[in-house]
Amino acid sequence: MEQNKGNAWALLPIAAFLVIYIGVSIIFKDFYLMSVVVAFLCAILVACLQNRALDFDKKLAVMAQGVADKNIVTMVLIFLCAGVFAGILGREGAQAVADLLLSFVPARFSVVVIFVVSCLVSTAMGTSCGTITVIAPIGAAVAASTGISPVLFVSSVVGGAMFGDNLSFISDTTIAATSTQGCNMRDKFRENFLIALPAALLTVVILIVIAFASGEVNAYTPGEINLWLLVPYILVLIGGIVGINVFLVLIGGIAVAAVVKLALGAGVSGVISAMGGGAAGMFEVIIVTVLVSMLSALMRAYGGFDALLYGIKRVFRGHVGGQLGIATLVSAMDIATANNTVAIVMAAPIAKNISEEYGITNTKTASLLDIFGSVVQGLIPYGAQLITATAMTGVGALEMMPYMFYQYLLGISAIVFMFIPSIKARHAKS
Repeated sequence: MEQNKGNAWALLPIAAFLVIYIGVSIIFKDFYLMSVVVAFLCAILVACLQNRALDFDKKLAVMAQGVADKNIVTMVLIFLCAGVFAGILGREGAQAVADLLLSFVPARFSVVVIFVVSCLVSTAMGTSCGTITVIAPIGAAVAASTGISPVLFVSSVVGGAMFGDNLSFISDTTIAATSTQGCNMRDKFRENFLIALPAALLTVVILIVIAFASGEVNAYTPGEINLWLLVPYILVLIGGIVGINVFLVLIGGIAVAAVVKLALGAGVSGVISAMGGGAAGMFEVIIVTVLVSMLSALMRAYGGFDALLYGIKRVFRGHVGGQLGIATLVSAMDIATANNTVAIVMAAPIAKNISEEYGITNTKTASLLDIFGSVVQGLIPYGAQLITATAMTGVGALEMMPYMFYQYLLGISAIVFMFIPSIKARHAKS
């Protein structure tokens, strides 16, 4: 298949964004100084100054097409629902869960439990951002009570959220990876699980070592726990486990949370105000999602993604090289789009071509697309996951980088498994 060489200069805007956003933070030693929204506006300005073959009106039309993507609309609605849910329960709900958690687990090991809970919730709900919205405030509340670093807590929540993002049967990334490669979802789950489990277990070990090595942890005696505040969280968790659509789960959670708060005397005006506050708290995440989709549409129209695909296919050769090429391909797409579902969909046709050329099973190809999309998505500071975590807790995205143990270990585990035949291939030989 002849691949269009594209235009490498079309990727300049994303490079400009990274230089501006990370550069300003490093120069001024303040990770909160530069707004990610302003940095993306600068990147879009760079993109608009490129390609004189298109006038500004046509560039606006291209950006509008990017925003109109179904995945973008879905993400925006999930963000709003998750924000309203968290807004109604507020800190009071998170504190109730934290109190219950610390009633059974020694405070020193609470980070381990938060990570495991995030893994379970994300696998059940099929959405990493929804998991972060629900669990991150709980982690921040536990951190405030115990004196353990909130950065470690929030980073562990993000890692656990990404665990389920590429394992859940109802995750959009899982559906995108399996459908584009034409493989069975159960086979892909087994392939992914063998890669993700070692990374998760090693993360637990690291967190336990940190727990033993940490200094004095504040003794914490939970106050009186209002069990009614736990009901919305439990219902959301059960709904995710059963496999109910994420929108129905969150809308049901909102309804139950509102009833609980009204029963506890919050008042109708108080509940309405809390809903608005929760939705408003997600506005920056939504704006970033829209800006990224606009920028991605321009870079795609200019030939930037074609150049990326062409370069990767020329560099990598052989069975393992083909897998590295697929991993690099989806990672680069995710850096450019900040949306792992979109990155998987865009990378899928070329990934399928590479897999056929180098003898890689469709199951392993789907697994690589999903895993490396999740690895990168959970690390980029302008991705929805880290921005959501920052919005919910105030912990800076760049501060989390040294503590993203699961993300790094997942990438290493996936590279190791490139040298091991896939489950499907082993069955074929036997």
